[in-house]
Amino acid sequence: MKFNKIYIIAEIGSCHDGSFGNAKNLIKAAANCGVDAVKFQTHIAEAETLPDAPSPSYFKGESRFEYFKRTAFSQEQLKKLKSCCEECGVEFISSAFSEEAVDVLEKVGVRLHKVPSGEVTNLPLLTKMAKTGKTILLSSGMSDYKEIDQAIDVIRSHNENLVVMQCTSAYPCEYERIGLNVLKEFKNRFNVDIGLSDHTLTAYSSYAAVMMDAKVIEKHFTLSRLMYGSDAKNSLEPDEFRDLVTGIRAIETMLANNVDKDNISAFKDMKEIFQKSIVSSKPINKGETITKYHIGIKKPGTGLEPKYYTEIIGKKASKDISENQVIRKEDISWEVIKK
Repeated sequence: MKFNKIYIIAEIGSCHDGSFGNAKNLIKAAANCGVDAVKFQTHIAEAETLPDAPSPSYFKGESRFEYFKRTAFSQEQLKKLKSCCEECGVEFISSAFSEEAVDVLEKVGVRLHKVPSGEVTNLPLLTKMAKTGKTILLSSGMSDYKEIDQAIDVIRSHNENLVVMQCTSAYPCEYERIGLNVLKEFKNRFNVDIGLSDHTLTAYSSYAAVMMDAKVIEKHFTLSRLMYGSDAKNSLEPDEFRDLVTGIRAIETMLANNVDKDNISAFKDMKEIFQKSIVSSKPINKGETITKYHIGIKKPGTGLEPKYYTEIIGKKASKDISENQVIRKEDISWEVIKK
């Protein structure tokens, strides 16, 4: 899968809280922001976690096992969400957290797979994803280079369609921990397209990543930060996400269009209005030798350019020049104007 423009993903994650209606509303709202794709998470509780596995500190109120069971969508529901995405003109993506989840998503018909940060060391899962031949987005939020190297080796043994995404698994992520330097390292080290999974609370890091040649930007999206769940409070709301997309597209346009500073034809009128010419500060008679007391530099820029100021001192006027007159080349008796 080739990215002909910056690929912007609205990460819905768990913000739907298991509500199919909320999930569809989130898709529609994200599509209205101009994103390229929306991303869900495909959890099959029994396939990915023990019932008594610990929860992260920010997750309270119910066990993760019960939460995954309560908020999971069936294969048929995922197909319907994919259809909703197609109707809205956006791509459907979902992170698989188990090999069984990959099987489900393959039946749903996804075009790419996203490796969540916590699954980078799950080499059997990476192998299964890679064998599909589809583009793999590899997140790297909690892994060191040794783990990332190993993951990429496994994926590349089956599949070269890979984007490596810098990510810091902190919610929210502070600017000091975003790791823009890692983007450059990924590009040089692995010779791959790069991306950013941005967990800050603003668009700034995403803009910076685009300037560093990121091809994929992923950002959490919610209808409201007051919605239930661990993701919502660390997400952008629709107006903010729309600004994110608008900003990325603006930067993309700037980067794609070089300006020739030597082509100033478009500024002819502006130059005449805003630049200056050599002008007479008092009357100058024909044949009179011009001194610095005869001339000044003022708007408009329709006459002799100021760079000739010292050149014309000591020259003679070729005709009478009235006070406050723009001096032109033909008003001066000289043989050569140095360029």
